[in-house]
Amino acid sequence: MRRVTLFAKGNVDVHDSLHSCRIGGELLWNGVNECLRHSHPEARIRMKHETLTRFDALLAADGHVPQALADRDLALGSYPLPGQFSDKLFTTPVDAVILSILPDVAAPILRHKEEGFLLYPADTSVWPESDRAWLRDNFEAAGLSTVEAAMANLEGVVERLREAADVPVLVYNMSPAIPGDMVHCHLGLDDTYSTRIRRFNLALIELSQAIGISIVDLDGIVARKGADTMKVDAMHLTPLGYQCVAEEVVRILDDYGIMEEGGAGQ
Repeated sequence: MRRVTLFAKGNVDVHDSLHSCRIGGELLWNGVNECLRHSHPEARIRMKHETLTRFDALLAADGHVPQALADRDLALGSYPLPGQFSDKLFTTPVDAVILSILPDVAAPILRHKEEGFLLYPADTSVWPESDRAWLRDNFEAAGLSTVEAAMANLEGVVERLREAADVPVLVYNMSPAIPGDMVHCHLGLDDTYSTRIRRFNLALIELSQAIGISIVDLDGIVARKGADTMKVDAMHLTPLGYQCVAEEVVRILDDYGIMEEGGAGQ
């Protein structure tokens, strides 16, 4: 049995396509290995997954949680402190790396006022008031990432990866088809969410041209089958959508020869 090891650093788009998709507790898509049953029956993918806050935070990660955070028991849900500051992406032997632009498109982040490190404060609605007050006193908004900063940080992440091992880097783009988006005149408007996604998608193409990363084209996948069939909302795909994305990941890995050769997972 050939085993291929992937390190997936991303959120719902990456997890639900490659690991599993559950809705209301029901398993509706069982991940990338379902794609291999017919195309590569003698291969299995082993996936290591961590959530991703943003590329700037990932680039700065050294594996150590700052003491100012380690002293507090913060309820961060799917974004635990060890994962937010993890450098395992850069130190774990794998056959390919999976990333996504979604966090940089969508996630505002906070910066520590004195030490400058970044924090994604997930699930603050369930925090006790003492923790929320501490957050307000010690952090300031770092705002949304610009396209230019996100691509520069992603390039830095890829350079850091390649210092350790030259493995394929696959990056999910996003579909700009947003349910309920009826804008037809943009005069006087800041970027809508769909326009922001398009700017990131174009910049990702330009970065791919420059440094040779591979794009998992969610935009094209959704467009070919239709957003009404493939999308639930701005960020979430249907189970069929996640299946199609997983199939595209396997196709790209196949192009690199990884599915036939195996590697770090053997």
